[in-house]
Amino acid sequence: MQGPLEGIKVLDLTRVLAGPFSCMLMGDMGAEVVKVERSGRGDDVRDVAPQVGGESLYFLVMNRNKLGVTINFRHPRGPALLRDLVRHADVLVENFRAGTMEKMGCGYDVLKAINPRLIMVSISGFGQDGPYSNLACYDVIAQAMSGLMEMTGPPDGPPTMAGSFVVDYSTALYAVIGTLAALRAREHTGIGQRVDVALLDTAVSYLITAIPEYLLLGRKMTRRGNRDRYAAPVNLFRAKDGGWVYLAAGNDSLFPQLVKVMGQEEVLQDPRFATLDARMAHIEEGEALLAKWVENKTADEVVHLVREAGLPCAKVASIDEVVANPQIRHRGMIAEIEHPTAGRVPMQGLNIHFSHTPKQIRRPPPLLGQHNEEIYGRWLGLSVKEVAHLKSEGVI
Repeated sequence: MQGPLEGIKVLDLTRVLAGPFSCMLMGDMGAEVVKVERSGRGDDVRDVAPQVGGESLYFLVMNRNKLGVTINFRHPRGPALLRDLVRHADVLVENFRAGTMEKMGCGYDVLKAINPRLIMVSISGFGQDGPYSNLACYDVIAQAMSGLMEMTGPPDGPPTMAGSFVVDYSTALYAVIGTLAALRAREHTGIGQRVDVALLDTAVSYLITAIPEYLLLGRKMTRRGNRDRYAAPVNLFRAKDGGWVYLAAGNDSLFPQLVKVMGQEEVLQDPRFATLDARMAHIEEGEALLAKWVENKTADEVVHLVREAGLPCAKVASIDEVVANPQIRHRGMIAEIEHPTAGRVPMQGLNIHFSHTPKQIRRPPPLLGQHNEEIYGRWLGLSVKEVAHLKSEGVI
């Protein structure tokens, strides 16, 4: 097998980040993913910087393990061609604004009549229903609206977005989880269903205790910088070489071990630090002890001492340190593809490891319309001449 999803056919109508990432993950697991792009232009992210060899790095890292075809959805025959493809698909993933597929004549009711086994996955900002369903949304909009941004950053500074598009990527994960669950359900029922995931829903799912803390206790969770909210001392500390180290000794088991590493076991006799409740009540004083110890050592020295004692800690890594990290390298999390125009491109690896069904990067991201002849021939039985005619007519 080429992966646990071998034999599953996926139509990827998505663009930008969340949708393409979700379909890439299914391709990584062995599904045959066909990326359907607009004729002439393709995925919006193809034009986004930075670029290598005329190819967007964003596009490259989101679209490996896919085949690529084009359809002109503004041509009268474009939606009909998509419906023909749907007859042969197991999954269709789209991330248009709610209602767009219906306007194209390709809404779920239409598609399930054509293929009752189809699983249609809709990724959007706010979901397929509700008062905001037709509004535009991006990752950072969801971070702002959900309260995640209000909870992130220094307490005396402004709300801060996450350093990566965490809501987009997490929504992609929910989309894949939903797809796998729907495929499992189809084994029992024989029929597909629609899976509806939204950026705002994803962001809200990350609030966890903030919701009951407000509704039950009346407390609004807000920014605490890098401190843990419920344990101490857990924070970021600066070493003498300018490096930053994150120490997590926030319970009554870890803290005594850390002060032993520090050579300051007498601290445990101080009632301010004897218990977690006491340390939370005197959080500034406890952090000052750790800060003084760390500032007299390099970041690497601190990490070495603390890890030798079996305690959790980490140096805040810059990207050059990340790509050189032996654990990351060992796990195959820095991979490479060979692209026909961009050349050799390093990217994130495949981060789900299976013991029996191998995973691999089988193909680089497709050029625009690269596999029109193959897919329209193999899926629909069209000849090379018929595909050429579709192109000359402006359908693909």
